Amino acid sequence: MKVNFAVTAACVLGILYFSQSVMQPIVTALVLSLALAPLIRAMGRVGLSRVNATFAALGLVIVAFVGAMAVLGANVMALSSDLPQYSAEIRAKTKRLEKMVQHPLARLAPTLMDSAPAAAAPEAGPRPLPVEIRERTSTRDAIAKAIGVVSGPLGEAFLVLVLLIFILLDRENLRDRLLRLVGQRDVSRTIQGLEDAAEGVSRFFFTQLVLNLTFGVVIGLALWLIGIPHAALWGSLCAALRFVPYIGALIAGASIALFAAAVDPGWTLAVYAMVLFLMLELLVAHVIEPRVYGQSVGMSPLAVIVSALFWGAIWGPLGLLLSTPLTLCIVVAGRYIKSLEPLSILFAEAPHADAAQRFHHRVLSGEADAIIDDARVFLRKATLARYCDKVLLPGMALASSGLLSRQVDQFRATVAMVADTLAAGQAKGSGRGRRVSLLNENIGAHLRHRREERLGRWQGSLDVPARSVILSTALPAMREEFVSELLVLVFREAGLDARSYVINPGAGQDDDPGADQLISTVFVSYPVESSLDAWTAAVAELRSALPDVPLATVRPRQDVKVEQSLVAAQVDLVLQSFEEALAFVAPRPPG
Repeated sequence: MKVNFAVTAACVLGILYFSQSVMQPIVTALVLSLALAPLIRAMGRVGLSRVNATFAALGLVIVAFVGAMAVLGANVMALSSDLPQYSAEIRAKTKRLEKMVQHPLARLAPTLMDSAPAAAAPEAGPRPLPVEIRERTSTRDAIAKAIGVVSGPLGEAFLVLVLLIFILLDRENLRDRLLRLVGQRDVSRTIQGLEDAAEGVSRFFFTQLVLNLTFGVVIGLALWLIGIPHAALWGSLCAALRFVPYIGALIAGASIALFAAAVDPGWTLAVYAMVLFLMLELLVAHVIEPRVYGQSVGMSPLAVIVSALFWGAIWGPLGLLLSTPLTLCIVVAGRYIKSLEPLSILFAEAPHADAAQRFHHRVLSGEADAIIDDARVFLRKATLARYCDKVLLPGMALASSGLLSRQVDQFRATVAMVADTLAAGQAKGSGRGRRVSLLNENIGAHLRHRREERLGRWQGSLDVPARSVILSTALPAMREEFVSELLVLVFREAGLDARSYVINPGAGQDDDPGADQLISTVFVSYPVESSLDAWTAAVAELRSALPDVPLATVRPRQDVKVEQSLVAAQVDLVLQSFEEALAFVAPRPPG
């Protein structure tokens, strides 16, 4: 299997590299057709036919491109009248730089000559004369050479335009042929993949256009403020060259620095211009672009860079231009084609893992701070009850099912740190979790003892209204106590007076004066198969101690082996999640 994959990958790379002249125009036309598809659909909604909408969109894009080139050319012509004085300043500064470099070399020359060995005596006899062969070129050869230079890029552009027109006019037929190739079973997946690719590519080009135009406007205004002439030209040049990844920004920066050096007799203006450009470029290239492009096209920032390196090595400058759209198409295809799924997992903005799986991975790695950061983001939009239902409990179930012996202590310490942070209310603030030392104490007991340290033995005052306390109980076991404490955290976050209690069947209960009058609801942790008898006895004791109080339990969705009917016979209500439990004790007011 691995050999077949390697052979297939090598064949694909070979085809991409050795068939550049054929593949580049076709791929460029296909990518541009995906980019223009939303514009054509928008014109179709206005009432234009498919053909008219296609040519209208093409005409609009061509007019915009030609107009931009015309404005840029006009600015270049305006600059050309000032070039003589600028070139004279450049020559003067070049001479000054040569003198600055030659001066220290001249001081070192005598020392170098004394230490150097004596040169060999020149050989006697006449020196050979260099011979230079010049070929006479006719006018016809010169014209043919000029036509070849011009017709290369123009011919390729015309070929891409022709292919683009045919693809846009015949896109429905091409789509039907592609659907016939993939088979009738995968029609819905293929159509969804094409729509996702078209949406992603169009979003990328729109984002790139807006970002580069904004960068050009900002750099133009900044250059104008520091006194550089023709600032609009340099802003337009930066906006245009930034469509060429990496190399375009270098060319734009070097041009601005050279022009600033030519304008000012000193070096102050050139230094200001270079510092200004570098600050803006670094901010955009390393902070804004990776995040904006990653969010707009569904690719990770690293994938944007890796795709540019790969396609640039395969197809050169055109590969750089098309790197992100091509990789985006591969990422989208990986969602629907099994063989391309690894590439989609590696390059997608978010890996194919839900929040619980990410919790699982990070808790095994001991990355408690990362878990807390994720929890902080989650809790800005949702409740702690939903976080426990969707992330914490499912993630712990995934992690605990395959722990190695050396990972147990790390697992307990990480979960304890996260739970301790949640209990302290730091997940919504800016604080980090504190390292927790459990010693021989389980996580639930640790959380309960921390609350007792803050609020006293009864975890709060007993001078409270009747039927205002929610009691969460559990047998003395790690899992049950932890779930019970999480339920208390959920209720307390909602502003309810919730307290926890550990049941010891057969042992004397603590003196709790008036508890039966204060408690409104009792929650008992859902039993595990090994302790079902002890749980049944504990529930019976709760029934006898608090006969008038409703008794409920929350059935976890992970690793449940005890039949719900056996539990439902012992309690008044079996709830399916922490959110249901919260809604039961604190129902929302109507409206």
